[in-house]
Amino acid sequence: MSLRLTRWGHSCVRLERDGHVVVIDPGAFSDTARALGGADEVLVTHVHPDHVDPAALAPLTRSGLRVLGPPAVVDALREAGADEAALQAVQDGDTLRLGPFTVHVAGAEHEVIHPDVPRIANVAYLVDGVYHPGDSFTPAPGPVEVLLLPVGAPWLALRDAVDFGRRVGAPRVVPVHDAVLSEAGLAVAQRLVGSLVPGELVPLATGEGIDVPAPGVPSHEVPELEVDETVPPRPEEEIADVARAVPDPDGHG
Repeated sequence: MSLRLTRWGHSCVRLERDGHVVVIDPGAFSDTARALGGADEVLVTHVHPDHVDPAALAPLTRSGLRVLGPPAVVDALREAGADEAALQAVQDGDTLRLGPFTVHVAGAEHEVIHPDVPRIANVAYLVDGVYHPGDSFTPAPGPVEVLLLPVGAPWLALRDAVDFGRRVGAPRVVPVHDAVLSEAGLAVAQRLVGSLVPGELVPLATGEGIDVPAPGVPSHEVPELEVDETVPPRPEEEIADVARAVPDPDGHG
């Protein structure tokens, strides 16, 4: 059965298969309430607040939700009053089985923000072909069907995001980590990534999702986007108009 991937803002995605739900990086810039509804596990890449909200997650651990992440994430959840039994520290090289999902953990550090800012732990997750690198350009630990590609951050230059997307070589690329971008900035990022990274660019607004085929099952076409009816639509024409109004990356416009 295919996996349903729904984006809930910034770097937060919800993965569903056979009634089992795994959420990755429900942080302060995301719609965590809808992302976490009925979730079985949460995977957190690192402790920055745009990727994890300990105050929101801690009460849910007392109702059966499990949270997995680097030790700093576990410590933050513990300090917020989470159920100790619901927390699990993970590290590079771990392989996890979460219901119908197989999760491979990779990486160790957040990308450099500035030489004067200490680096923190960051792990990436490959979940049945969906790759979430968190705030890193960690090489994928296996074949990737859908790359969740960060496109806007203090630590990120778009040239590096493009090069990372090329190295991963996924058939589909979903831009994420974009809450800090203006509408015009998002249009520029999507335009560059779409023109320079191989694979199909699949921008997802909050509440939009796609189906991802099971590992080993070829996808002959990109599935249609399905919009959550509770989320106001964002017209593609408006984004296209913004994209046409910004300069070309080669300086001709």
